Amino acid sequence: MNLETLKLYCDIARLRSFSQGAVLNQVSQSAASQAVQQLEAELEVQLIDRSKRPFMLTSEGQRFYEGSRTLLEGFQTLCASVASSRKQVVGNVRVAAIYSVGIHIMSDHTQRFMSLYPHSRVRLEYLHPDKVVEAVLNDEADLGILSYPPAHRSLTILTWRSETMVFVCHPAHRLARRRRIALPDLNEEAFVAFDADLRIRKAIDRCLRHHQARPKLVMEFDNIETIKQAIAVGAGVSILPQPTVMKEIGSRTLVAIPLAITDLVRPLGIIYRRGKTLAPTIERFLALLRESATAQLGEPVSPPA
Repeated sequence: MNLETLKLYCDIARLRSFSQGAVLNQVSQSAASQAVQQLEAELEVQLIDRSKRPFMLTSEGQRFYEGSRTLLEGFQTLCASVASSRKQVVGNVRVAAIYSVGIHIMSDHTQRFMSLYPHSRVRLEYLHPDKVVEAVLNDEADLGILSYPPAHRSLTILTWRSETMVFVCHPAHRLARRRRIALPDLNEEAFVAFDADLRIRKAIDRCLRHHQARPKLVMEFDNIETIKQAIAVGAGVSILPQPTVMKEIGSRTLVAIPLAITDLVRPLGIIYRRGKTLAPTIERFLALLRESATAQLGEPVSPPA
């Protein structure tokens, strides 16, 4: 039994998935399953009830998970303390981010950070917004990055970026040549929206109502990538954060047009557990993120020629 095995077990238990836990720890699913079986043999107890789908932790498995997590956190704190005393940036930073931020923004930052501090490692996990908050509150992530961060007495919230929202459509759409889009232009337009429970959907809906715009809802999805795919096949139009469509604008698979209003933006925030002592490596990564906020993401959207 070693720390790597405990970390693997904790990830499997937290995610309720052997395959996802294996990916996070860069081992095969078979190796992950064998590692848990070896733990059970050493402890002479069943940790996971595999008869259920998805599997469930036994009472012993839950207790072992909680104890192992505490042990790993203590070890990480110890490593950070020793590293701080010799002024080296080493160790892991666990980041939970919503899909659009993880895909379009975080890759560059994590690569730059690990280039600056080769003894560090950023572990990035893509999650639903509510799961980002949950991961931070449960101390399964050091930092969370999401849009419209919710106020919570157990969270510290830092403002990070504001992304301009734009109208997005297929290049052959009737509005694709407009220089500006007024929201009433969307009346009766087939509209591909975010799921109703997402904060970004609620913000867009409020704005549409305020400007008396009544598009026709045809689809709802919980992530930007799927919405873009629906637009690309002509299923409808949408309103999305500008930085998330820069690649498609460049390849001319989608068209993005500025809105006539300027106050519809997507705020991005960074959260961490209130009262948590941030290790030096986490503090450095947080500083890198906040420094990057001074640069605007993406180029301004140019109206069609």
